[in-house]
Amino acid sequence: MAATIKIHDKVFTPFISKETIEQRVAALGKQIDEDYAGKNPLFIAILNGSFIFAADLFRHITIDAEISFIKLASYKGTSSTGNVVTAIGMEEQLHHRHIIILEDIVDTGKTLYSFLPEIELRQPASLKIATFLSKPSALKHPVHADYIGFEVPNKFVLGYGLDYDGHGRNLPELYELVED
Repeated sequence: MAATIKIHDKVFTPFISKETIEQRVAALGKQIDEDYAGKNPLFIAILNGSFIFAADLFRHITIDAEISFIKLASYKGTSSTGNVVTAIGMEEQLHHRHIIILEDIVDTGKTLYSFLPEIELRQPASLKIATFLSKPSALKHPVHADYIGFEVPNKFVLGYGLDYDGHGRNLPELYELVED
């Protein structure tokens, strides 16, 4: 893991290693396998940020399961715009299905808070949230994640699917912003 990296005008330092991430994602997969044995859950991954977490987690799922993707966005640069935009819709039948939403990060909760009512209207058998990261100190909306990779402080992070203006998603580890 590099000591520091620079993306655009920002400097980032190592925060969570690739190995630690791999171990935690494997543990989440095992827990979900146990909780959903015999239920054939449908995972709904929220793009763009969750795609790496979703792929890695899904490879650890050994039970019958399906995955789909939807694109929701509320970020520009290092802060939330406050507006949630749905760019790609979802066409799967959710009625009486066990749904697990996959998110890269739950910080203010705005994105999920805006999206969850749409899912609930489709009357799933159950609805859970699995997130790679959770920022409890940043939460502004009543959103509860059921499966959490890591709780992190309210700092800007990137890597493992999370970006800064479109860059850094491909980093296999997590970095945090060095404040000026």
